[in-house]
Amino acid sequence: MLLFKDLTTANLTPQTRQLDNGRIVCLSGASGSGKSLLLRALADLDAHEGEVFLDVTLQSATPAHLWRQWVRLVPAESQWWSDSVRDHFAESPDPADLNALLLPDTALEWPVSRLSSGEKQRLALLRAISTAPRALLLDEPTANLDQTARLAVEDWLIMKIRANDWPTLWVAHDEDQIQRVADQHWQLESGQLIELEPA
Repeated sequence: MLLFKDLTTANLTPQTRQLDNGRIVCLSGASGSGKSLLLRALADLDAHEGEVFLDVTLQSATPAHLWRQWVRLVPAESQWWSDSVRDHFAESPDPADLNALLLPDTALEWPVSRLSSGEKQRLALLRAISTAPRALLLDEPTANLDQTARLAVEDWLIMKIRANDWPTLWVAHDEDQIQRVADQHWQLESGQLIELEPA
């Protein structure tokens, strides 16, 4: 469970919400409404007020590097700091995961310079789950993908989230995608989180 109490950011009035284990909450809202800032606050990357809990663990009492490993943010633009894809993975991922993401087994041998934006996005998701997180924060995880890859990533993420019981906040704009993946749907509007029906 990921719980925030009176969480406040530059774009968010004090809000209290809970994300349950193994469930996906889609977050939508206009550009500039503060969706990414909310995710960054939950990941303890930006200054904020209020309390955030992972089960009974308090964010403010946890070393930042450890919290960010547990509450894993996958930003819209992934970061790559080495020339080889393999260098970004402590252990080789399961080939079945690569295949589920429509990537060949040889993808780890690729230079980062040859990756398309969609390949970077899929490999960044795989990299994130390889670090054994306890909750996921996904900022438009399928934004750079065509429809075939988008559906494959959705199916793979849903499977992983359910199997690992991760509470998940997933920024999405596409109504069809929200209907496919969301257990709950929040809309960020005028600094408030409004609960909407996912379907």
